[in-house]
Amino acid sequence: MNQHRIRKINNKSQRGGSILYWMSRDMRTEDNWALLFAQKLANTSKEPLMVLFCLVSNFLGAKKRQYSFMIEGLKKVEERLHKNNIPFYVKTGEPKKIIDDFVRQHKIGAVICDFDPLRIKRKWKDMVACSIDVPIFEIDAHNIVPCFVASPKKEYGAYTIRPKISRLLGEFLDPPGRLQSQRDFNLNNVVNDWHEIEKSLDIKDANLDFDLFVPGEDEAGNILEEFIEQKLEQYAEARNDPTRDATSNLSPYLHFGHISPLRVALKVMESPIAKTDKDAFLEELIVRRELSDNYCFYEKNYDSFEGFPDWAKKTLNDHRNDSRPYLYTIHQFENAETHDKLWNAAQIEIVKRGKMAGYLRMYWAKKILEWTRHPEEAQQVAIYLNDTYELDGRDPNGYTGIAWSIGGVHDRAWGERPIFGKIRYMSERGVRSKFDVEEYIKKVNAL
Repeated sequence: MNQHRIRKINNKSQRGGSILYWMSRDMRTEDNWALLFAQKLANTSKEPLMVLFCLVSNFLGAKKRQYSFMIEGLKKVEERLHKNNIPFYVKTGEPKKIIDDFVRQHKIGAVICDFDPLRIKRKWKDMVACSIDVPIFEIDAHNIVPCFVASPKKEYGAYTIRPKISRLLGEFLDPPGRLQSQRDFNLNNVVNDWHEIEKSLDIKDANLDFDLFVPGEDEAGNILEEFIEQKLEQYAEARNDPTRDATSNLSPYLHFGHISPLRVALKVMESPIAKTDKDAFLEELIVRRELSDNYCFYEKNYDSFEGFPDWAKKTLNDHRNDSRPYLYTIHQFENAETHDKLWNAAQIEIVKRGKMAGYLRMYWAKKILEWTRHPEEAQQVAIYLNDTYELDGRDPNGYTGIAWSIGGVHDRAWGERPIFGKIRYMSERGVRSKFDVEEYIKKVNAL
């Protein structure tokens, strides 16, 4: 493993005792650098390896569909770990208390955790790092080039982070090894009562039919293979056309860590598909995804107006009192009750499928800016709808995409117009030049 993936986030010394992998962002057993590092530390120390997942109720507004998807994925993680004789514990509650108690009760010698740029996850890790008396190591297994290695600062846009990632990419394309079976550990007392776990969570409504997206590593691998064999060759041309289904559909699996972006990249690079299509996909998978992590890691206000660049804040303030052609309540947005049939179809799609085409996410968010009283309200509404209904909500990609659409993050100033000021504008007419809008609406209505 490239040692630059690893950061020690407290100054404690390792002691004798089991090694704990605190799984959070990367819910998989394959291609998981954090899990492999934890096992290497356990083997070197001749100590057992344990894996723990903390389930927090009402996490950033997540609802039943996201919790159900995650829990079903965790059940499959449990099966895979137990086949390798590695114990997997799932606890519900506040991470600090859970980790503190677990470290003490199981005589843990060191803790390994996942990298995550979101404020709440960083706060949890900081609290744990201060309270436990053993070292805690953070591993970025979610980015190909680790976020804290790719750049030491907030980047202006894809054009500034792309060369930095390109220079480093070759160092981090080495495929991980395989998880080994653990000897001499009795799993008899390691039992997760999934019924009680689900019962203890305050899960709200907003369900989803899992026939559309089946959780887990195996299904993620199947979807990747299907994408490469059937869709990748048209990706550059058709990715912005939701009627052609040319995208990978991997975003829920990447969000929950059911598949490694490194594995996806290697598979795509090895395919015989034309370079144009591969490059277009890898730009989204690597540069754009890692730019989102960079924004959320270095911008503490990634989900508020204050996180917008100065030029965008100025132009939005200049047009704050502009007359709006329509004003809708959050209830009307949520129930797809606007005058715009295309926008309504996009909203219905995320309610029914838990996923919206990437190109339409931009149009969807920009129209919220146009139909709310001010940009703060627009951002709040967009985040609420995204995090409530998108399977891949509560993610740097979502926060950054909304900030791009509403607040000009990673974009430049455009021609000035009402409401938007110099923020890039998108119209239904422009969307119609990209794909058959009526066909898309018809497709959504058939869900």
